[in-house]
Amino acid sequence: MKRKTLTYIVILATITIAGAILLQFFFLRHSYNNTEKQFRESVTIALREVSWQLLSASGQAMKFDSIAPVEIVSKSYFRVIMDAPVDYDLLKSHLKEELKKHQIYTDFEFAIYNPDAEQLEQQTYITTMGEESASTFSFPVDTLEDSYYFAVHFPDRSSYFKSSLTLWYLFTGLLLVIILFFGYTLSVIIRQRQLSQIQKDFINNLTHELKTPISSIALSAKVIHDKKILDNPDRLIKYTDIILEQNERLAKNVEKVLNLAALEKTKLHLKKESINLEDFLTTVVEHFKQTDFGRKANIMLVFSKKPIYIMADNFHFTNLVLNILENGVKYNEQSPELKIKISKKKSKAYIRFTDNGIGIPKQYRKKIFQRFYRIPTGNVHNVKGFGLGLNYVRKILKAHRWGINVEENPGGGSIFTLIIPLNK
Repeated sequence: MKRKTLTYIVILATITIAGAILLQFFFLRHSYNNTEKQFRESVTIALREVSWQLLSASGQAMKFDSIAPVEIVSKSYFRVIMDAPVDYDLLKSHLKEELKKHQIYTDFEFAIYNPDAEQLEQQTYITTMGEESASTFSFPVDTLEDSYYFAVHFPDRSSYFKSSLTLWYLFTGLLLVIILFFGYTLSVIIRQRQLSQIQKDFINNLTHELKTPISSIALSAKVIHDKKILDNPDRLIKYTDIILEQNERLAKNVEKVLNLAALEKTKLHLKKESINLEDFLTTVVEHFKQTDFGRKANIMLVFSKKPIYIMADNFHFTNLVLNILENGVKYNEQSPELKIKISKKKSKAYIRFTDNGIGIPKQYRKKIFQRFYRIPTGNVHNVKGFGLGLNYVRKILKAHRWGINVEENPGGGSIFTLIIPLNK
């Protein structure tokens, strides 16, 4: 899939998902407002029915048309003016009956206003199960009102809204599941494309790294095959050296790939032993100086006052350090200057590798440990490689349960810091 096509798909998918979420939010909001309106209307009708029945029971039904309609004080608080005393038991009975009839299945509390005492009396809380108790709600008192009235308050309307909006909640949940699945699928597609590109780069690098020494060996062998080469021993030795050098290079590249494959297939078994960091790093640096990269570098070692011992696998730890040192030289456009400093703080040892190379941009510092990953530099990499070295470093760190921190060197270059917990 082409990069431009994938970009269009991502943009279109983002717009589609955003549109679906906004549309669902709009319908949910609209449904909620309708349910709110339906609740108010149902309660209003139910309370008017109650007032009618109270007046009828006291023989004052003719007053029904003259009393004020149901007053909606707030979303959950209603008041009904009565031009006659209100019977508590009768009010309670009719409230239960009418609210149930209008499918308002939620807890409620009510009180009766006595204009003579200028206070709300007989405040009662009734649950959907029919259980009664004294109400703790502070019913607002209208002292300007000189008529009897009763007030009804709904402390929790969630059960009513839940039953009315269940279907919408179900649709919203289903939409979220679909969006999550779609997002996951899209992320897998993007990830697969990235892996495909990384593997493509790896194959290109591998082809070049293998083809170059093979071509050099073939050319040298062709020259040596000529009998006239015996007349020029120096020239014979020169091409023999080329074959040996390129053969060694070829063997190292093959070994890297085979080692990675072995690590992927089998679990890494460490043979830990006590290691003195000062002696260990001194030995590794001396070994590194014998290599092609090591000969180009100036390496400075800074040790702590007291020796630091750690438990580590000598073989893999050596390769880990060599990989970091090699990168400090490979990715350097000037005379390589490397500094290794070890220190101890509380229960951890720190090994700090500082170089003066080209550095690593912040956005790539976490990605450099991925297999085959190489920092993008357009279509050309000045330094050939497979993107396996730091991936190997990460595997060894993980096996030892160590940490690593990558930061910028203020003087130019990078700083790799190994964080090693010390045994008690």
